Amino acid sequence: MSNQPQEYDIDSEPTACAYTDYSETGRSPEDLPATGEGATGLEQRVWDALFDIEDPEMPISIVDLGLIYGVEVDGETPSASRDEGGDAAGANVTVIMTLTYTGCPARKMLTEDIVNGVAAVEGVEDADLELVWNPPWSIEMVTEQGKDDLREFGLSI
Repeated sequence: MSNQPQEYDIDSEPTACAYTDYSETGRSPEDLPATGEGATGLEQRVWDALFDIEDPEMPISIVDLGLIYGVEVDGETPSASRDEGGDAAGANVTVIMTLTYTGCPARKMLTEDIVNGVAAVEGVEDADLELVWNPPWSIEMVTEQGKDDLREFGLSI
């Protein structure tokens, strides 16, 4: 074993984790929390399903917690539309969301709950999730209902 001090390669500037997408989303904190207000049709049904999904660590809706930044519906068709096999044609839905922090231990469970919950909505053919980190989540993203729920849970907000 050498008595020489070990040298480390340290970046002079902070570096994002390789798996983290910090790209610009075109969203600003002023646009949040997103709640689906004004949504209609399939998009509204997706928002309703998202309101039913709770954070795995606290009894609060992920929408009220401010984790959902948006819902994109691509290919929504009237319910009477049929594909070549005669089945009702569905839409592709992408949920844009964040987490309270990048190391969230409930990440896998939560993202699976969201994809499965959205996929179960009538009219959804394919459900996808886009995890973003910009703008970063903050307590200001929580809705008033969410703040009430957090207080009821025993947190000081």
